[in-house]
Amino acid sequence: MSMVNDKLIVLTNDDGVDSPGIEAAASVLSDLGQVIVAAPSCQQSGAGRSMKNVFGNADNSIQEVNKNIDGVSWSFYAIDGSPAQAVQKGLLVVSDRLPDLVVSGINFGENLGADLTISGTVGAAWEAASFGVTSIAVSLETDLSNHTSHSSDIDFTAAMYFTKFFAEKLLYMDSINDVDLLNINIPSDANVDTNWSITRQSRQQYFVATNLDNPKLVQYKKSDNCHNSEPESDIYSIVNNRIVSVTPISIDATSRVSLKDLENKIHQQ
Repeated sequence: MSMVNDKLIVLTNDDGVDSPGIEAAASVLSDLGQVIVAAPSCQQSGAGRSMKNVFGNADNSIQEVNKNIDGVSWSFYAIDGSPAQAVQKGLLVVSDRLPDLVVSGINFGENLGADLTISGTVGAAWEAASFGVTSIAVSLETDLSNHTSHSSDIDFTAAMYFTKFFAEKLLYMDSINDVDLLNINIPSDANVDTNWSITRQSRQQYFVATNLDNPKLVQYKKSDNCHNSEPESDIYSIVNNRIVSVTPISIDATSRVSLKDLENKIHQQ
């Protein structure tokens, strides 16, 4: 594809500015244009689209952090705030214009099904979409023990390939009505030849809470019902088909029913 390298990409990651996943994404996205990295200063998994400074527990300060990726010097911007706030700062403060694309990832761990609103990875992409900026959230299936780690043992090769693949497609594709962001999940055993499919968001929970009898130690595990998720759903594609799941998400969460029919049904009840 012939390209003029004038595209601007803002990259973020709810795992924090020091995550190997954000460095892996930066290394491949730099082939597509200028990349500005703005991410939370620390781990923010599960933050959704929260705004921490509302309660005075974050000051939203910006600190420049120097990185070396494959022999290239980078300046990452660490934001004392949530993933959504990092996106706000990246779009409105660090950058001098709205970018052509926002990429959130590569995340340690899956973001699937009914859990999406919990995800800081998806929350960051959703925040970008609310500004009218095309965005993608990219998550790599990992063992639960790595979800909040910065493990250097994770192989990001396939995730890097698909991050670049879909980022490039969206940079040069016309916008699609009612598609505000793509939620991309990659199986742990994927490679660059793994198939991908457009999927629906499952209505099921992918992760379920455990230790509910002791709120101070609440944890989560993968649902035992994952294999029974809806065919063509994101969960089914990852768990049963072992292919890359690409789910188009609309930030219009209104149910796709006839509003008039629902209004009449309520009146008649």
